[in-house]
Amino acid sequence: MDRRTFVAVALAVGLVSGCGAEAAGEEGRSGDSERGARGAVEAYVRALNARDADALMKVGGVPDDARARREARRIIADKGGRELSIVDVRVEIDMGPDVGSARLRAREGAGKGAGGEVRDVFTVVRREGEWYVVVFIDRPSPPGKTASEVREGG
Repeated sequence: MDRRTFVAVALAVGLVSGCGAEAAGEEGRSGDSERGARGAVEAYVRALNARDADALMKVGGVPDDARARREARRIIADKGGRELSIVDVRVEIDMGPDVGSARLRAREGAGKGAGGEVRDVFTVVRREGEWYVVVFIDRPSPPGKTASEVREGG
């Protein structure tokens, strides 16, 4: 092998291994995000099982106010206390590095429809390093904005 061929091969090997390391780093970050988001879904299921409004608001990332407490009670009345056991959680960080979707499959152990399977899909978001499950929808719009405001002309 002549010197130029050897240098070209060495350079190609370096580039390929560098790309592989970068891809592995991205995969590692994505895997960390998926684990964090999965942890939020697991905390959501624990809050439902315990019928714990405080834990539900925490995993929902909402402030402790009258509106959140009212909605937490509604969620717990509808979905709480069923002794859910997680069968599968699939997380895809598919809307940027801090937003994704989670698919939950769980089996009911008690309550309405005991023994049945529960399926749900959530949006998961990361704010300031913490992952939250978006289950609270009765939240006020930011000041100066309406929920359906559209800007024209970009």
